[in-house]
Amino acid sequence: MLNYLWAGMIIVGIVYAACTGNIVEVTNAALDSSREAITLCITMAGVMAFWTGLMEIAQRGGLIRSLTRQMAPVLKFLFPGLPAGHPAREHIATNFIANVLGLGWAATPAGLKAMADLENLEEDRRARRAAGPARKRGIASNEMCTFLIINISSLQLIPVNVIAYRSQYGSVNPAAIVGAGILATAASTGAAVIFCRMMDRKRRT
Repeated sequence: MLNYLWAGMIIVGIVYAACTGNIVEVTNAALDSSREAITLCITMAGVMAFWTGLMEIAQRGGLIRSLTRQMAPVLKFLFPGLPAGHPAREHIATNFIANVLGLGWAATPAGLKAMADLENLEEDRRARRAAGPARKRGIASNEMCTFLIINISSLQLIPVNVIAYRSQYGSVNPAAIVGAGILATAASTGAAVIFCRMMDRKRRT
C-alpha cells in the first residue's frame, strides 16, 4: 500500500511540476537529495560502527550479562511466562539497553535473536500441549507480542540517531532534543507496558 502511495505522490509531483513549468527544479531537487542521502549515509555509518562496536565490547566483556541479571525483576514483570535462565533474556536485555541508548542498529540483531528464542520457546510449549488443544500455529505468543510492543515504543535516554541527523543538517544544538525525546519515549513505553499488562491479565482470566 505504501509503495502505491509514494509512487502516486511522486507521479503527481512530476506532473504538476511539468504543467507549471517547474520541471527543472524537480530535477535539481532530485540530484541534491541524492547527494545529501549519500553524505548522510556515510555520517551515520561512522556513528553506527562506533556504537555497535561499543555494544559488542560490552557484550564480550560480560557487561550485558551483568546488566541482564540486574534487570531480572523488570524482565520478570514484563515476561512472567519466560523461564529463568532462558537465552531470550540476555537478548531481550541487550535490545532494551541498546534502545535506551538510542542505538537502533545495535538493537536490531539482538531483537531478531530474542524473537527467534521466543519462537523456539513457543514451539516447545506447542510440543508439550500436543496431547491437548493446541494453539493455532503461526500465532505469536504473549511474550513475543509484549517484546514487539515495548521494542517499538522504545524508551530512549540518548537519541543518537536524531542527534546525528540534527548535527548533519547544521543544528546549533543537536542534543537539545534529548529532553523532549525522554518525555515522549517514556510516555510511549509507559502506555505500552500498561497495555501489555492489561492484555496479559485479560488473556489469563
